[in-house]
Amino acid sequence: MANLSTPHRGSLEQKRFGSLGQMVKIILLGLVNALAFWAAVVLFTQQHYWMLVLLICGVAAIDFIYLSERVYPLRFILPGTIFLLMMVVYPMIYTVYVSFTNYGTGHLLSKEMVIAQYTNREMQRKDLPTYRAEAFKNPAGEFAFLLVEPAGGQLVAVDGKVFPVDESPLTPVDTDGDGSYERLGAYERQSVLSIFPHLSQLQKLTFEHEGLRLKMSSPNEFAYFTQRYQYDAERDLLLDLETQTEYFAVNGNFVAANGQSLDVGYKTNVGWRNFRNLFTDRRYAEPFLRVFLWTVTFAFLSVVETFLLGMLLAVLLNDSRLRFRGLYRALLIVPYAMPAFVTCLIWRGFFSTELGIINSAFLVPLFGKAIPWFQDPFWAKVAVLIVNLWLGFPYMMLICSGAIQSIPRDLYEAAMVDGATGWKRFRLITFPLLLAQITPLLISSFAFNFNNLNVIYLVTRGRPPIPGSLTPTGATDILISYTYRMAFETGSGGNYGLAAAVSLLIFILVSLITIFNIKSARMFEEVPQYD
Repeated sequence: MANLSTPHRGSLEQKRFGSLGQMVKIILLGLVNALAFWAAVVLFTQQHYWMLVLLICGVAAIDFIYLSERVYPLRFILPGTIFLLMMVVYPMIYTVYVSFTNYGTGHLLSKEMVIAQYTNREMQRKDLPTYRAEAFKNPAGEFAFLLVEPAGGQLVAVDGKVFPVDESPLTPVDTDGDGSYERLGAYERQSVLSIFPHLSQLQKLTFEHEGLRLKMSSPNEFAYFTQRYQYDAERDLLLDLETQTEYFAVNGNFVAANGQSLDVGYKTNVGWRNFRNLFTDRRYAEPFLRVFLWTVTFAFLSVVETFLLGMLLAVLLNDSRLRFRGLYRALLIVPYAMPAFVTCLIWRGFFSTELGIINSAFLVPLFGKAIPWFQDPFWAKVAVLIVNLWLGFPYMMLICSGAIQSIPRDLYEAAMVDGATGWKRFRLITFPLLLAQITPLLISSFAFNFNNLNVIYLVTRGRPPIPGSLTPTGATDILISYTYRMAFETGSGGNYGLAAAVSLLIFILVSLITIFNIKSARMFEEVPQYD
């Protein structure tokens, strides 16, 4: 009986576990759908209809995949796919979209939001009188005001309306008979200093008087205000009611006939303008060309210098006659093991013109002169190449060591029999076979250094600046740091549209390098099968 009951007990446990898992799945899906419903309401009220459609389709797909047994394998792929779409695909699509807009400081809002911002602006009516104001406050924290006309007439402003003092719902109380009211009904008089903490609240209060709006213009004055701008939808313009100037909507700005534009523009599609500026407008094209040439030069020199030093060390450490080879390898791996940003900041301190150890401990005592590492464009470029050499040679040493050790020893023995010297063996055997094996890695290293923001930004911050450049451009800027500074470090604010255009160009260039690398390495090719 015991043996017969064991399978039965196991099946019950499996059913119980399956029921528990099903319940957990339903609860989690319920939470997802509840959050999606809340987000859908928000998106609908804000009129983001395309995002609403994507949300509904996405939640429907999640429910179908996790509730249907027909698509069971997709349950394991879906989480990674969601993160891929969120972290990779969406940023790429959004960057492409931004590159065709004027999005940036001064053009962050939609056209409707800019129009609303201007039409809500008010101006003080200079042709109407101002009133001296005294504030009163009730126990509930509400305010009322006694307004005194220049001619001496008195008004009471409360609950959004203005009354003559003798018709006011608040009875004025002058206890000591000095002509100054201590209270207006339940409202007690306040000093000017006591209302300062409430100024932001009080300045928003508006009181209607004879079809006009009365507002606080200073802590002890009220004045009439009226709408400053009016939007004409038919002509698509903003009219300045104070100066009667018409501002027409043109390419993301409201511009007057004399060329003057309003300070706040709106985000709009500008087509290929950002790309044309990079290649045709000298103010943008010349700095961009200098940065591009230095980017290619920096990436190429970084690969060459790290490869040569790494190969030299690999050849030396591969010599069996060298003692303590393991210790040398361990010490030479240290720069590769340390975090790059820490190393860059340490080297930045070394290169400091006034306090750095390179100048103070070596160059000044030996030559009597310090090198302006961060002030001179040439030496700044030398500095970043030195730092990148320190960071990159251990990697090259590792891959060269592995490649050298894979070369058959028979080739060297045959060469020695033929009387080949050490240099000849290196030139005719080691170097060609080594280069054939690590060429794809050299191309990958070039692509990596093409976007090596760490070294550039942490060591020189792209400086020293290039004089006369319209965009924030430095002598050591590469395309990625140039893009970052354009987006976040411009004096007039970020130019995200132009920065996105440069990012798109970087993506295309790196993609071409990657495709060339794949073709040169013959990756993804089918290996022939032999019987």
